[in-house]
Amino acid sequence: MVKLAFGDFADSFSVASIKSYLAEFIATLLFVFAGVGSAIAFGKLTADAPLDPAGLVAIALAHALALFVGVSIAANISGGHLNPAVTFGLAVGGNITILTGLFYWIAQLLGATVASFLLQFVTGGLAVPTHGVGDGINAFQGVVFEIIITFALVYTVYATAVDPKKGSLGTIAPIAIGFIVGANILAAGPFSGGSMNPARSFGPAVVSGDLSQIWIYWVGPLIGGGLAGLIFGDVFIGSYTTLPASEDYA
Repeated sequence: MVKLAFGDFADSFSVASIKSYLAEFIATLLFVFAGVGSAIAFGKLTADAPLDPAGLVAIALAHALALFVGVSIAANISGGHLNPAVTFGLAVGGNITILTGLFYWIAQLLGATVASFLLQFVTGGLAVPTHGVGDGINAFQGVVFEIIITFALVYTVYATAVDPKKGSLGTIAPIAIGFIVGANILAAGPFSGGSMNPARSFGPAVVSGDLSQIWIYWVGPLIGGGLAGLIFGDVFIGSYTTLPASEDYA
């Protein structure tokens, strides 16, 4: 069952919480700067030619590496969410309160927006590319695509970083999370854009002034992240039982 908890202001405004918000802001900024920057670089190097296979691989790799680093540098402070869908999925599983999660969202959205403005400035005013569904794909198909790939991302977060039984698997959580994002971009890039992250889509949309399809990248990822939190948090983690003290299950 859903384990949402509102939380209290004292906890959400503690020194540790404020440090977490700052960590989310910085890590999301760096992730979006590298990810969106790779798309801008592709456009500059190819004179804005249509995305080709080599460009797709390069952009997917840039996102995978940047997310691996972003999660790693924030993990010990904020948990390394960098993504409102991840935060929502963790809230559904009772791993973060709604109130604190809202401040995570603000930090993530600000980080993505500042990164996009910085990219526009340092590239001399080049257009900041936005997410949108590909040719032949309608909005509903785009939402379903985003649900599936975001489910995969948040499910991976639960399995490698949240699960109390993860053991030594937790040491590779940032790598696994980066890998699933890179793989999903390779699969979904030409179709839905492969966002999985409302903040990643929001920042460029704000800077470009094109919010026409932004709802797709809120609805799809939040549904996918919420489903992953519900299934892994409730069906798997929620079913764990305490081992009998007299038994050795080492």
